[in-house]
Amino acid sequence: MQVSGEYYDEIFEFTGQWDLPSKCGLKICEKDGKKIVIVTELYQDNPGTSITYAGKSLAEQICRAKGFCLQDIVYLECNPDTHSKLSFYDEEFFEVTFPENSPPHYRKLSPEETERLNAGK
Repeated sequence: MQVSGEYYDEIFEFTGQWDLPSKCGLKICEKDGKKIVIVTELYQDNPGTSITYAGKSLAEQICRAKGFCLQDIVYLECNPDTHSKLSFYDEEFFEVTFPENSPPHYRKLSPEETERLNAGK
């Protein structure tokens, strides 16, 4: 299951759960004056923690590395289309917010939102 390079501009190495070396695809763009940070699951090319399980820690590591403030970005997780027969591997995007003292909140982007996002690639 190879993830197409069209989903990301760089491979971002991060420290996952239990300090496991981990990797994700990373794309950063600007839309309407906001930094959009898109992390993409790499499946078998990621030796460690998935982007979903890394959660806020991954977002914070990206912000530190790129000089952003967590509260100033729009953070999106991408499960890329791998052209599998299993619907689990269909393309999906989620906007993730990190409320104080609460678990992350996930909102699946609608097909229209995803199309607008893909148009900006």
